[in-house]
Parts: sequence; structure tokens; C-alpha cells
Amino acid sequence: MGMLKEFKEFAMKGNIVDLAVAVIIGGAFGKIISSIVDDVLMPIIGKIMGDPNYFATMTAGGVPVGKFIQAVFNFIIIAFVLFIVIKGINAMKKKEEAAPAVTPEDIILLREIRDALKK
Repeated sequence: MGMLKEFKEFAMKGNIVDLAVAVIIGGAFGKIISSIVDDVLMPIIGKIMGDPNYFATMTAGGVPVGKFIQAVFNFIIIAFVLFIVIKGINAMKKKEEAAPAVTPEDIILLREIRDALKK
């Protein structure tokens, strides 16, 4: 049972649980982005090109490259959104760091006692 207890402690550490949540949310986020690209952006771009299925049927030397182009669009959109999110998080961290730390009341009292004893 010792090994089972160790595994439970390992699996329930905050970092592992956070990572699991991030992977699940990342998968769902990827599906949303894929839907945006496949169902919204690519048809618009296809209509601009004159054929609604332009990218779906696109080939280069007989090799279908339309899905690859959609995957590239997915990657660019995901990377851009993550950049915006991380930039926002970093901006919030800078604001938190810039705020001066409030000295606890007991430390202030101890400093006053120290200063009084020095006199």
C-alpha cells in the first residue's frame, strides 16, 4: 500500500492537476479554433477566391494541400490568441509587482519598540 499512497500523493500534487486541466482546456480550445477556421474563415476566403471549396479541393502536383493550409491557419490563430492571453497575464503581474508591500502592523510596532529602546 505504500507505493499506492506515494502515487496518490504524486498524482494529486497541484502542478499535475493544473497540467491535466490545461490539457483538457487546450483540447477544447483547439476544437473551437478548428471550427472557426474550417467553418467561418475558410469559406469566406474560398468565396473571395471564387470557389467556396477552394482550399478543400486545392492540390499541388496531385497532393491535396488544402487541409495543410487549414492547419497552418489554425496554428496561426491559436498562437496569436495565446500571445494575447500571455501578454495580458504578464501585464497583470507587472501591476501586482509594482504595488508596494504593506508592512504588517506587528512589524511596525516592533520597529517602534526597537527605536524607543535605542533612545
